[in-house]
Amino acid sequence: MKMLMNVRFPHEPFNTFVREGKVGGLIRRILNDLKPESFYFVEQSGARAAVAIIDVVDSSRVPSFAEPFFLKFNADCEFRIAMSPEDLANAGLDELGKIWS
Repeated sequence: MKMLMNVRFPHEPFNTFVREGKVGGLIRRILNDLKPESFYFVEQSGARAAVAIIDVVDSSRVPSFAEPFFLKFNADCEFRIAMSPEDLANAGLDELGKIWS
């Protein structure tokens, strides 16, 4: 199942890792392990953040995506199911509309 993972980094310890020249290596190590389909650095509410598309084949894998960011960066992680247009077309919305109208 495709999921959108939002990561919000607090200023610390991120700033310290930047000053020590460690942040790039940490991020590379995490991304090499997680192998997201895509990963983008963004700003959220004035802070550093990232957005990733990940494939979660089993819900027991969710901690393996979040823990590196929790443990290394004290980051917050949020997960949302992501549907493609094809997924939405297969959702049976027309039938659901008839049932629940």
